[in-house]
Amino acid sequence: MGNSRSGAVSKEILEELKMNTKFTEMEIVQWYEDFQKQCPSGRISKEDFEGIYSRFFPDSSAQTYAHHVFRSFDTNDDGTLDFKEYIIALHLTSTGKTARKLEWAFSLFDVDKNGYITKAEVREICAAIFKLIPAEELAGLPSDESSPDKRADKLWSYFDKGEDDRVAEAQFLAGLVDNDAALRLILYRPTQ
Repeated sequence: MGNSRSGAVSKEILEELKMNTKFTEMEIVQWYEDFQKQCPSGRISKEDFEGIYSRFFPDSSAQTYAHHVFRSFDTNDDGTLDFKEYIIALHLTSTGKTARKLEWAFSLFDVDKNGYITKAEVREICAAIFKLIPAEELAGLPSDESSPDKRADKLWSYFDKGEDDRVAEAQFLAGLVDNDAALRLILYRPTQ
């Protein structure tokens, strides 16, 4: 891989990740060392990813959401992610509002990967997001967001579409880009 020592992240990948994420070189190197220990093959399976993701949400059921996150980054459908895909997944799911994050969010909601989002897909992802929310936080949700279906209905209303309509990526991005209320519905940020 062009490394002076075996087991080190390549300079090319390190530079690319520093440019495309908010992680520092030291953080990337540490992530890489941990990744190599947990995934000596250099690839992470869906099950391992779900286990790691669950550690970020210890008071929740993160497996369903992690499954959808994994699916959205496994672009070649081989059932694994390499280190670069893994770090980009962590970055995009943990950073602020960006066009790239919204594009990723579209791929998350496009469960069947057909280039459109349906209300059924919105419900499926909202149900997965809901499982991330600890029980003590559920009680504090607004009444029109107090269940996965209500959350999905509220999000779908921002696209001004009927029950059986579908939303293309450009419509999805336009509906969310400057809409903090809608953005809040597609994400879950722990209240700490």
